[in-house]
Amino acid sequence: MSAKPNPSPELTTTDRFRLLVDAVQDYGIFMLDTTGHVASWNTGAQRMKQYRPDEIIGKHFSVFYPPDAVAAGWPDEELRRAEQAGRFEEEGWRLRKDGTRFWANVVITALKNPDGELTGFGKVTRDLTERRAHEEALRESEQHFRLMIEGVRDYAIFMLSPDGVIESWNRGAQLIKGYSASEVIGKHFSLFYRPEDLQAGKPEAELKLALAQGRAEEEGWRVRRDGSVFWANVVIAPVYDAGRQLRGFVKVTRDMTERRRLYELEKSSKRMSEFLAMLAHELRNPLAPIRNAITILQLEPSPSPLVRSSRDMIDRQLSHMTRLVDDLLDVGRLTTGKIRFKAEQVSYNQVVARSLEAVRPLLDARRHSLTTDIPDAAILAQGDATRLAQVLQNLLINAAKFTPEAGRIELKVWLEGTQLYTSVRDNGLGMSPEALSQVFELFSQGDAQTAARESGLGIGLTLARSLVEMHGGTLQAESEGAGRGSTFTFFLPNAQIAAQGADDTDAGSAPMILVVDDNRDAANSLAEILRLMDCQVKVAYDGLAALELFRQQTPQAILLDLGMPGMNGYEVLAAMRSLHGGEQVTVAALTGFGTDEDKKRALDAGFDEHLTKPLDLAVLQTFLQTAGVMTV
Repeated sequence: MSAKPNPSPELTTTDRFRLLVDAVQDYGIFMLDTTGHVASWNTGAQRMKQYRPDEIIGKHFSVFYPPDAVAAGWPDEELRRAEQAGRFEEEGWRLRKDGTRFWANVVITALKNPDGELTGFGKVTRDLTERRAHEEALRESEQHFRLMIEGVRDYAIFMLSPDGVIESWNRGAQLIKGYSASEVIGKHFSLFYRPEDLQAGKPEAELKLALAQGRAEEEGWRVRRDGSVFWANVVIAPVYDAGRQLRGFVKVTRDMTERRRLYELEKSSKRMSEFLAMLAHELRNPLAPIRNAITILQLEPSPSPLVRSSRDMIDRQLSHMTRLVDDLLDVGRLTTGKIRFKAEQVSYNQVVARSLEAVRPLLDARRHSLTTDIPDAAILAQGDATRLAQVLQNLLINAAKFTPEAGRIELKVWLEGTQLYTSVRDNGLGMSPEALSQVFELFSQGDAQTAARESGLGIGLTLARSLVEMHGGTLQAESEGAGRGSTFTFFLPNAQIAAQGADDTDAGSAPMILVVDDNRDAANSLAEILRLMDCQVKVAYDGLAALELFRQQTPQAILLDLGMPGMNGYEVLAAMRSLHGGEQVTVAALTGFGTDEDKKRALDAGFDEHLTKPLDLAVLQTFLQTAGVMTV
């Protein structure tokens, strides 16, 4: 009969508990005697602190503490507190065998016998280094975020409780709303709303909307600490915890008062521009019949001196009024982006000539002397010839108006590479630094005293600068001060010297005829007749102006009055013949003297024809055919 195996000895409860404790690896569990020496050591303690049982049992547990804690007597203090309270718990740095540190949660429990006598301590340690690092990183992130929020100055960012009570306050909120943190934290955010908004329940409605939609945004008036209001953009969003419980609301407010003001100004400016355009359009309606009436009066064969004087005065003032209305229309078109602009290659010489012809009556009326410095070569520019002439006319008119009578005006044109420069200089009233800084503003007329003496709307220079900028250039003003004159200079890009003969194409194939007569009515009416005959016409009212136009563009034919003040017709002819191209031009003497002797004198002086006033249409046509301007 075989022997029965010896049964395993029965494990006591104490043995089982010891095995259980020893198997725990995530916690260091060990016993201390009453003096703090290690009496037992489990696997978790060895894994955590790196000591084997034979290395640590019998040693004082203070070996697990940093030197500063040991020096402060903290290990013994922990035992004292545990004995006194029965239990002590803390978190702090502990040391491993290799000297590295780890963050530990420590619980020390006093062990006593049935009589209440202390028999030792049980100590449980858990390594929380990883958790502490995560918490530290989170805390640091929160601190950075808080510092960032607190440092924001352009936005008011603050937290509300679920009931709308203010819980935080950043620097931007203090700057925008005027409250310090101590004044506002703990109060309901409704104090930022106007009484009518409070009565309408707006604060509560915004919180409800944020809860319903996850976000609420609006713009409206808000109230500062001093009672003033500002236009605010407001965003409110609910804040939930991990369990989706409402923790409160975050509110971001931005002061939009300045942006709203600029928006209102823009709307006001647009309405003003639309009004000006409408006004200019409506003013044109009554101007049309007035112009027709002037034309009828001009056709009267023998008006009395009083009628002629009154007619001419009305004509001049009507022309001025028409120019103002045209400027108003153009300003309206500019601000609404509807101005007509045709970019093409144009003869800048003829733009200048056309501008001078248009402003010559004003220059003569104020007895100004005009000197020009313009290249002899033909210049081609990219742009709208009509608008460029408008720019130059506005600058010349401005110089004529703000220069006392008998002043000096200089016009200069020059090329620098492909940039074309034009300057208009005068010795007139000049501008103060303040007036100079505002000279291109709409409706600006410089100094108040100057504006009171001169008529106008203050839009000519604004229009000129805008038109130059539409051509890709710039217009600048300079003045050394009041009474020291002004200079306006603009440049245009993409200009060039024209090839030989290229300047003759500005007005298609229409020939240019120069009419020179000091009698403005006679000169202008003859020019109109020639234009009706498909001729391009330039008009000069004195000899110097005629020579100036001749230098700018050589005409194909000239109708030259003989009896002019200053330089008479004979002197003008002699000067013209000496200029480049002057020998080839057909020139007719235009005079009221028609004897054979008068005719012989004119032909001997170098005139090609002698025409007697009043000029018969058939005679004029014959002359044009002789000059090659017209064909039979």
